[in-house]
Amino acid sequence: MAIQNVLVVCIGNICRSPMAEGLMTTALPGALVSSAGLQALSGSRADPIACELMDERGISLEKHRARQLSLDMCQRADLILVMDREQRRTVQERYLFAAGKVFRLCEFTDQDVPDPFRSGRGSFQRSLALIEGGAQQWVKRISRVSS
Repeated sequence: MAIQNVLVVCIGNICRSPMAEGLMTTALPGALVSSAGLQALSGSRADPIACELMDERGISLEKHRARQLSLDMCQRADLILVMDREQRRTVQERYLFAAGKVFRLCEFTDQDVPDPFRSGRGSFQRSLALIEGGAQQWVKRISRVSS
């Protein structure tokens, strides 16, 4: 089964998930990659530090606006990637049907991606390093099953 719709989820949809969405969108040009938050303030812009770090990688988050996770998003997604165990549990409890398609972004290294919100550039850099590693692992797997 080809994975064509990837949904990346975090809490506020302004730090981690937009960065992961940007990286995966660039790496998977044939797929639809989007992001949402479990407690997003809809319409909020991506965090300025996240924007700055992604700009350094040639990826703009300028147009990103936070969205609240919804039933429809989960139904349409072939794969839902979250940042930590707690988020995985929350998504699976809210949307029982999604249980088999919810995984952590860093599932293969058994790591959670800490929330860098309001923690400064160093925290964002550490989280982004984990996000880049996790995204690369998923991109390889998605490319394999989709080709």
